[in-house]
Amino acid sequence: MNIIKTPIEGLLIIEPRVFKDARGYFFECYQEKSYHKVGIKAKFIQDNEAFSSYGVIRGLHFQQGEYAQAKLVRVIKGAVYDVAVDIRKNSSTFGQWFGTELSEDNKKQFFIPRGFAHGYSVISDTAIFSYKCDNDYNPKSEGGINLNDKTLNIDWKIPIDKRIISEKDIVLPDINTLT
Repeated sequence: MNIIKTPIEGLLIIEPRVFKDARGYFFECYQEKSYHKVGIKAKFIQDNEAFSSYGVIRGLHFQQGEYAQAKLVRVIKGAVYDVAVDIRKNSSTFGQWFGTELSEDNKKQFFIPRGFAHGYSVISDTAIFSYKCDNDYNPKSEGGINLNDKTLNIDWKIPIDKRIISEKDIVLPDINTLT
């Protein structure tokens, strides 16, 4: 696998080795020893999957305190624009974000360590999004940042009139509430 470091420490893009032939393809989505060798030490305890249509934007979500979560995300079908925002208060990159396209074609994975808000937009007709978490979900520890925060100014790759956003995500506070 090929590991690509992003400008924000801890965020990694993983390009797996894909073996293709006349029958189709094969690749390892996750192999603990290989991921540990490249510095991903998270012990994943849960796999989640979400289906969405074009224009859906989910996020920016995070878990706080003892329920903070690291995630390893990928797309099984379709394509998304995936975004992580550094919310580690002592980080030199606090408030900075990084986005990357994940798709069924590129098979890339995105490792998001604890201390980041996360979200994605569906840029294909539909998408099946899969992610591993290293901690249990706790509703009382849930937090979020408004995906339209003007300070962050994230380009979600979806025209404003085509965006489908949950009521819950529309009313999330801006990042300045975290400082």
